[in-house]
Amino acid sequence: MAISALIVIAIFVGIRAFIMQPFNIPSGSMKATLLIGDHVAVTKFSYGYSRYSLPFSPIPFSGRIFASLPERGDIVVFRAFVDGEERDLIKRIVGLPGETIQVTGGQLQINGQPVKREQIANFVGEDACAGDITTRIAQVKRWRETLPNGVVHETLDCSERGELDNTPVFTVPAGQYFMMGDNRDASLDSRVPSPEGFGFVPFENIIGRAQIVYFSVHEGEQAWMVWRWPWSVRWSRLFTVLR
Repeated sequence: MAISALIVIAIFVGIRAFIMQPFNIPSGSMKATLLIGDHVAVTKFSYGYSRYSLPFSPIPFSGRIFASLPERGDIVVFRAFVDGEERDLIKRIVGLPGETIQVTGGQLQINGQPVKREQIANFVGEDACAGDITTRIAQVKRWRETLPNGVVHETLDCSERGELDNTPVFTVPAGQYFMMGDNRDASLDSRVPSPEGFGFVPFENIIGRAQIVYFSVHEGEQAWMVWRWPWSVRWSRLFTVLR
């Protein structure tokens, strides 16, 4: 029995370390692409392996093994230091090494060129602009943004004059990436330098790529409360492929 249990544990640890890791969305910084209560599958092999790929980073080595470079528009989980605390965060890559990034009037600019976007129907749902979990229903301005490599995704605009709607020009260093949340006025991301934020993200710190929403419950609900699933689960979000 003990040997069987050890085998099961070894298989679980191996899958989590080298193949796929579950990640629970704790905040609204990626709304409406990802919602609080979403559970996503993150593939570890997408970009190769660094010390952050392993649970608790037990082996202190530098660089990546079997490295494959991320692409603009990928949604990634990465390790960052925010206010002196190490956290796993999830954002979208918008800036590659060597590029310049700026936000002007709420519009993203890459290498001095405004990224194409068009306004679409408002997002209607659990309040995307609140800092904490809320059940208040709200309507938020929504844009369809097309990145230079053709990746199309949606962003939310909570404020016409948000604190991060106008930034200086950032030049992304070699070997690092610029991350932004799709909920542009409610995301602590690369627009905020350390120590309040985390600034640029080294390639080494990327854990993996978010691929699919495999489970989802409404804000304020707990996934382990099985008896509430008929009402708490967002059934329409299950197996949503992330782009």
